[in-house]
Amino acid sequence: MAATLSREILDEVVDLSPEQQQQVLGFVRSLKVPVGTPGKSLLRFAGTIDPGELKQISDAIEEGCERVSADEW
Repeated sequence: MAATLSREILDEVVDLSPEQQQQVLGFVRSLKVPVGTPGKSLLRFAGTIDPGELKQISDAIEEGCERVSADEW
């Protein structure tokens, strides 16, 4: 299946202008790049926020996200 899919993609790409082919190449390469920061590298931050502050943050999120303003839509 992979060979068939690769062939279909190639058949479509060869009909594009060189500029469009460059765009396709850039897009394909962007798909291969990992996005974000691995969680493993963030572990050093675990436990660095005061529990009281975490509660305030959590309460603010709940309060702000639980409201619906019918006149805003």
